[in-house]
Amino acid sequence: MDFDKPLHKSLVRAAGVVACAALVFVAMQPCLRAAWPHASTPLMKVLPLFTAPDVPEMGPAETPAPPRKPESLKPIPPGLPGKSLKQHAMLYIGEGENKMFLINHGKIVWTYSTGSGWEYDDVWMLSNGNILFSRMQYVAEITPDKKVVWRYDAPAGTEIHTCQPIGLDKVLFVQNGLPPRLMVVNIKTNAVEVNHALPAISATDRVHGQFRRVRYTAQGTYLVPFLAMDKVVEYDKDFNEVWSYDIKSPWAAIRLNNGNTLITDEHDVSTVEVTPDKKIVWQVTPADLPAAYNYENSQSATRLSNGNTIICSRGGKAEGPQLVEVTPDKKVVWVLQDWMDLGPATAVQILDDPGIPERPGDSQH
Repeated sequence: MDFDKPLHKSLVRAAGVVACAALVFVAMQPCLRAAWPHASTPLMKVLPLFTAPDVPEMGPAETPAPPRKPESLKPIPPGLPGKSLKQHAMLYIGEGENKMFLINHGKIVWTYSTGSGWEYDDVWMLSNGNILFSRMQYVAEITPDKKVVWRYDAPAGTEIHTCQPIGLDKVLFVQNGLPPRLMVVNIKTNAVEVNHALPAISATDRVHGQFRRVRYTAQGTYLVPFLAMDKVVEYDKDFNEVWSYDIKSPWAAIRLNNGNTLITDEHDVSTVEVTPDKKIVWQVTPADLPAAYNYENSQSATRLSNGNTIICSRGGKAEGPQLVEVTPDKKVVWVLQDWMDLGPATAVQILDDPGIPERPGDSQH
């Protein structure tokens, strides 16, 4: 086949220019990420909302949390791995400390207090800056300037320990009770879109220990750890059981992006990663770590996009680490043990990790 030589040369030059441009684009990616650091971490973009001039020290629905006991104000041990509060931007809550903490650049930049009694168990910052949380006797969504935009109160005899946003207009939660109920509510219309009874040990079950976590997965299934029944069950949208795993006292379970499930065993203080065919492919306990970094208990865990895992611990009488970050080979890269500024750690949301939290599967926490 004969080519027009000038045209052929032009095409070759054009192809060369495109190839060079592609190489330059690839090479510039680190620079582009540095120039726009929030491109893949949308929560970092909304953090200035929490320190705006119109944010009150106490919101209209806030109630001061009881002060911590003097004996719990322990100094930070020297030489801990990582950068203490500077390691991550994060949203931090804990049972026994009825104040929510937002931390950025190593400082507590925002708090939200809910008085005495009950407990925090679950928390989410959304991509619009709102915060969804469970407080045992209710689940609520608030704005950065501390306005309550939605709240559902648990009926008498029931408790709510877990919640998850599904988009910006729906909230999933479990209402511990007799029977316990998995619910999805449209917070714009208040329509109850899902209201399904879950199994309980008996009709006279103690409701407090029924559930601490539920997660809606990217596959459209419900991942439900039965804390008192020693199993994790996955249901499809019609609540047919599609997977289960027997484990002692599963406080939390997360479906990971690799298809495995990360489960926190509160009884044995163990965090395990389980494959769909129920093989344990990763596990960490305090015994795997240097003695100085041993945590006394664990409730939830977060898997970061870099593969590291953060273990949350309530501690014991303000002793030991609150957060421990380990690599896949169990090297400790960060220990947060700051009982001067923070209380126990039941859950943490790492804000400098990528993903849109209200999109199921994006946030592995």
